[in-house]
Amino acid sequence: MSIKSPPGGADVRVLLFHGSAAGGDESPLVNAGIAAIERIGLTGPENQRFSVTATGNASVFTNAARLGRFNTVVFLTGGGDVLDPDQEAGLEAYMEAGGGFVGLHDAARAEPYSDWFTGLIGARPAASSPGTVQRATVEVGDRAHPATKGLPTQWKRPDKWLNWVKNPSGEVHTVARVRESTYTPGAGSNGWDHPVSWCRDYDGGRSFYTGMGGTVSSYDETDFREHLRGALLWTNRLVRADCKATITGNYQAERLTRPNQPGQNDQIGEPHGLVTAPDGRVFTIGRGGADASQPVVTDWNDPDIGKGKGEIHVYDPRTKNVTLAGALTVFGNKGGGDELRKVEEGLLGIELDPDFARNGWVYLHYTPHSEINRDTRMADRRVSRFTLDHTTNRLDLSSEKVLLEWPVQIHSCCHAGGGMAWDSKGNLYIATGDNNSSGFSGGYSGNNPEPNYKGVSFADARRTAGNTNNLNGKILRIHPEPDGTYTLPEGNLFTGEETAEGGGKTRGEIYVMGVRNPARISVDQRTDVLYAGWVGPDAGSPSTTWGPAKYDTFAVITKASNRGWPYCMGNNQPYRDRNLPDPSKPLGWYDCDAPKNESPNNDGLVNLPPVTANNIWYSPQGGAPDFPRDANGVPSYVQDEATYRLPWLKGGGQAAMNGPVYRHDGDSASEVKWPAYWDGKWFVGDFYDADQPRNAVLMDPKTQGDGGLPVHSESLKKIVPVGNDGIKNLMGWEFGPDGALYVLDYGRGFFTSDSKSALWRVTYTGGGPTPAAGQLARKAG
Repeated sequence: MSIKSPPGGADVRVLLFHGSAAGGDESPLVNAGIAAIERIGLTGPENQRFSVTATGNASVFTNAARLGRFNTVVFLTGGGDVLDPDQEAGLEAYMEAGGGFVGLHDAARAEPYSDWFTGLIGARPAASSPGTVQRATVEVGDRAHPATKGLPTQWKRPDKWLNWVKNPSGEVHTVARVRESTYTPGAGSNGWDHPVSWCRDYDGGRSFYTGMGGTVSSYDETDFREHLRGALLWTNRLVRADCKATITGNYQAERLTRPNQPGQNDQIGEPHGLVTAPDGRVFTIGRGGADASQPVVTDWNDPDIGKGKGEIHVYDPRTKNVTLAGALTVFGNKGGGDELRKVEEGLLGIELDPDFARNGWVYLHYTPHSEINRDTRMADRRVSRFTLDHTTNRLDLSSEKVLLEWPVQIHSCCHAGGGMAWDSKGNLYIATGDNNSSGFSGGYSGNNPEPNYKGVSFADARRTAGNTNNLNGKILRIHPEPDGTYTLPEGNLFTGEETAEGGGKTRGEIYVMGVRNPARISVDQRTDVLYAGWVGPDAGSPSTTWGPAKYDTFAVITKASNRGWPYCMGNNQPYRDRNLPDPSKPLGWYDCDAPKNESPNNDGLVNLPPVTANNIWYSPQGGAPDFPRDANGVPSYVQDEATYRLPWLKGGGQAAMNGPVYRHDGDSASEVKWPAYWDGKWFVGDFYDADQPRNAVLMDPKTQGDGGLPVHSESLKKIVPVGNDGIKNLMGWEFGPDGALYVLDYGRGFFTSDSKSALWRVTYTGGGPTPAAGQLARKAG
């Protein structure tokens, strides 16, 4: 049979099929569904209305002329083998001609022996699906599709929730998921990724399915009818919509840089950060580790102790070639080993001036080798401005203007931080690590005051991150000036003028205190909200004596704040204090609402700002561990009593890598930009790729600044590919002006570059919304 393409026309019609394989009276569900869809067709703007014909007679599918008059076929059926082979062939021909299809709830049980119909629907219900009506929360992740853009992000409603034999995520475009923690899904549960409504361009036509609508009362709900209205607007060809954005086959990951030549870092250094220029060039930095064949000096008696090269490379997408823009001589090449051997200093961060296209200014965050003191094992960290020659892609190293510098101890590793970012007002944010050893505290709070080298503590983060008069363990905010100086914007955590009895002071550059190792930060310039992630300590499990396990952390920061380290982590879970004369003996629990810095290594204020809870935290056991609390608000820290509030997260080996918030440019002509579906979503990831996160999350603007949890999460592991031949060790990611995602893979070793160290680009290849603009059933108006 043949049908004129595309089915339907300007006089939009919907065919509602409710035939059932079982005999008996018509279901009240069918009557409710027919009435609701008829009502939808009669309301709304005049140019979006349609008529509805309902039938239980499947012979309509063998009448090509009649079927071709309908823009959409809706299946509201109790399931079973409802079409004979000729009738199914008629439905196939209808879809191939460009028809629309909407399936409701039990429609997924129809045509159980047809692989084609399985593809049309997208998934089949599991036999173990619960049969009772339960109230649950639906996460509405697609804020652009007409079926979901007007719905609550967290939509609470009763229904019969189906489990799926095979999860369709990645093969269909999911617009909404049901949160299993809000109801009892039974033995066949699908886990945190439980799609409930999705769509796809299928076999020439458009298919939308929702597992909702399993109750009569569903069709009386305003929001559910709006959900159906949006689905029908798309399938009827009244509006265009994107049903491709999360189909993993629509993305391509391409390695851009070649492996280095032997003994050289000619393509890429030890990857430690990237930034994209307005013209599409990508700048990457190497921290300071050399090719594994190069010697590493670890003897403090040698003047070349730890000497390395922090390279700046430029990838040009027009030529697809890499230029070495320059190399700084840094302290940062002591190689691996224990806490007293390895080092994380070096070239740590890069940003381009907001007016870079005109002035060529490049800001670098690094530890110059020339400033180290081998006797005291101290160094100066700095943020400097350099000028790039746009013609040659070369940095003029003699153009350096030092904006800001501060002391760091280099006797013991670790936690240098390094990320930088701009807001829309020209303020530069600088992330610094706590400059503290990971040892000497059992992997819990880094608050041991005893270890020191020549009087400088290296195991007490109260000296740094918890100190109001120290720039380490912070996110600083300054306003660079054209002459190479900086001023302090209003609204930082301190003014720098605060003092306390006993001489405690503050630094006015501090915007955020209490962060451990923030390697990556980003600012959404549309809102000027700051996003950050930092690596947690090493304890693999919680302790009833000392406090929480290692929590890697992500935070949405809407104002100057104290984020807790080393006093509190996660959602204000306190650690136990310790102090001289015996740091092995625990003292009281820290008070997250009124923390005090009573370390002998503190030269800042004793009374600290209250701790703001963080949005995402995860341990080896799972995402967002939480515990029952006693009358004083102290968690039990008994692992068996934990609940995990973010089930899509898990850790193990952990190293949080904050990413960007994507902003879709609808005016861009780029053919590789990511779709509007991702607009406003925050990318969070981990250096490791096993069970660790690599997700795009959606936050609630009303709660995000006070530690509110994400309301939706989408896995990116099939889009930003994991595995040894993919992007296994995520070290940085940023969207370019072309709307593609640029990603750094650190490589497979540590403190060096290797053949897997690379810059990648992940592009969207799925094309634009459907149907084609010329195939819309009516003109907009």
